[in-house]
Amino acid sequence: MDIRSVGVVGAGQMGNGIAHVFALAGYDVILTDVNESALKNAIDIIDRNIERQVSRGKVSAEDKAAAMARITTTMTLADVGPTDMIIEAATERETVKQAIFEDLLPHLKPHTILTSNTSSISITRLASRTDRPEKFMGFHFMNPVPVMQLVELIRGIATDQETWDAMHEVVRKLGKTAASAEDFPAFIVNRILMPMINEAVYTLYEGVGSVQSIDQSLKLGANHPMGPLELADFIGLDTCLAIMNVLHDGLADTKYRPCPLLTKYVEAGWLGRKTQRGFYDYRGETPVPTR
Repeated sequence: MDIRSVGVVGAGQMGNGIAHVFALAGYDVILTDVNESALKNAIDIIDRNIERQVSRGKVSAEDKAAAMARITTTMTLADVGPTDMIIEAATERETVKQAIFEDLLPHLKPHTILTSNTSSISITRLASRTDRPEKFMGFHFMNPVPVMQLVELIRGIATDQETWDAMHEVVRKLGKTAASAEDFPAFIVNRILMPMINEAVYTLYEGVGSVQSIDQSLKLGANHPMGPLELADFIGLDTCLAIMNVLHDGLADTKYRPCPLLTKYVEAGWLGRKTQRGFYDYRGETPVPTR
């Protein structure tokens, strides 16, 4: 299965990173979003990020120019339909993802492979709402996409071998490493990572440690590059909460119960870096703990 063109649905933090790596790898990319300013911002971010790679000698100026020329943007979802492969990278809400795939169906080529960058939602369930569950997979990138080497590949119950093999080859061409995960809530990375973050929030909630002491303890005591609360802010507290809810609902185990403090931050709209406030306040020159 020869994949040359890729549609990316969603121009946010994950979507622009996905467009970046595919364009650099030689694929023609169509990036779509419902927000025109998000599309413009995504192109600016991709340009800056590839320029950073040029300055470090990792990418040539010619390769950068070629990659940028391969990316087109559109606000019309149907425009991505004729591509060989589509990656949905919209917000982590199942109803939103289902609506996107349903709207795409009339515009797809017979061979188009559908994938979702979901970090936790059932691939089998998403696939069942389409006309091609055998050509549907989870294709989960880590954030930030251009830097992180892993792609989780999640096979739904109906995914055929040809699709599976094609996605492995795409990951190889991207210069990344594929990890095969079974289709259970949150797959591998977030099944392990999110309960750790949730437990760090409980540690804060119960007064065992402050934001600063919790993050410092994990950075210096467990050699983590970022503390769990700092990492939660980077990921987005709304995304963390959504994944914990998927784990709690899907596995029916109380150990996955989201911390009430995490819920409270999300209710306040303090979602982390993207809203300038989360467990840290980012509105000044240096981040300041909010608790």
